[in-house]
Amino acid sequence: MKAKIFFADETVRDAFTTLKASRRSDDQNLSALLDRAFDTLSENAFCGFQIPKKQIPKIYRRQNPSIQNLWKYNLTDSWRLIYTVASDGEMIVVIIEWLDHTAYERRFGY
Repeated sequence: MKAKIFFADETVRDAFTTLKASRRSDDQNLSALLDRAFDTLSENAFCGFQIPKKQIPKIYRRQNPSIQNLWKYNLTDSWRLIYTVASDGEMIVVIIEWLDHTAYERRFGY
């Protein structure tokens, strides 16, 4: 079943728009990685790694109390995409954020 891709909020959507508009090569590379990840996730929302419920950071639960699951998709060795999967009759992938490896480790307390 093909999933629809949504952003968790306007801040995430705006960050992606800014990244795509940037002329910096690092930003363009990350934008391309995200585009490929979105295509992959729309084909198979469960292709990432599911994060155990007890390891879901409290910040995500505060921002969106309805989060029932959390997934990680490895973009490269240094970038992670965090998302959740929901359904309202259709499969929905909600992009929460993307983080470099250092920020990811801090967020999850590793």
